[in-house]
Amino acid sequence: MSDDGTSPDEGYLLQNRQSGAQRRLAALSALFDESTFRHLHDAGLKRGWRVWEVGAGGPEVPHRLADEVGPEGAVLATDLDPVWTTASPPRANLHVRQHDVGLDPPPDGPFDLVHARLVLVHVPQRDRALATMVAALRPGGRLVVEEADPSLQPLTCLEDATSAEQLANRLKDGFRDLMAARGVDLAYGRTLPRRLRAAGLADVGADAYFPLAGPACRELEEATVAQIREPLLAAGLATADEIDRHLAHLAAGLIDPATSPMVTAWGRRPS
Repeated sequence: MSDDGTSPDEGYLLQNRQSGAQRRLAALSALFDESTFRHLHDAGLKRGWRVWEVGAGGPEVPHRLADEVGPEGAVLATDLDPVWTTASPPRANLHVRQHDVGLDPPPDGPFDLVHARLVLVHVPQRDRALATMVAALRPGGRLVVEEADPSLQPLTCLEDATSAEQLANRLKDGFRDLMAARGVDLAYGRTLPRRLRAAGLADVGADAYFPLAGPACRELEEATVAQIREPLLAAGLATADEIDRHLAHLAAGLIDPATSPMVTAWGRRPS
């Protein structure tokens, strides 16, 4: 049972060891890393800082953080399954460990910066996870949390005019159904400012960003559909023909898939 009263069904939908997971993580990185690091720089990220990257997923963000804090700093990257981060070349100032932010105690800190992207909505104990991240901050330390909000913009194709666009949006409905059945809060992103204030953080702010088209959007859509193909079929939410037609539309450039808005919220632990 989650903090919001939902019951996860069959666990995390997009697991790191699934076929195609690395492709999806790379597409997310291409789409969102520049926005992420703009926010991290605004939070004060600099050489010498100690950073905890929660739910690291792929290696791109941890590696770039390690570059930015330099040898004087340190980055701890944690994940339920850090397979892609541990598979990347080692760095002296980057440490990787398996960790469940919803259940495990916080790692040894304190940290100047704690960052999580696309993590909390998938954690059943999300309130506890947020409290754990706040507790790991030093006085004056910064928390930056990024979560998609599929309910804020629920469509794959914003126009929904052609049969190809309508098919894409029906499959997105199925994807949202699968996530909701696993306890994902599809409207969690918009609640982040309130939650950060309730956790005792000061100087709380937030914004949202979502790409509307482009090669990385198509790559993310293709990789995501490939990962959820079998659950869609098993749940009767799509047929094999519908999925194949959607992938063909993507390959032919017939649709412009958009992402869900990525809400980024930030705050400071009072000194």
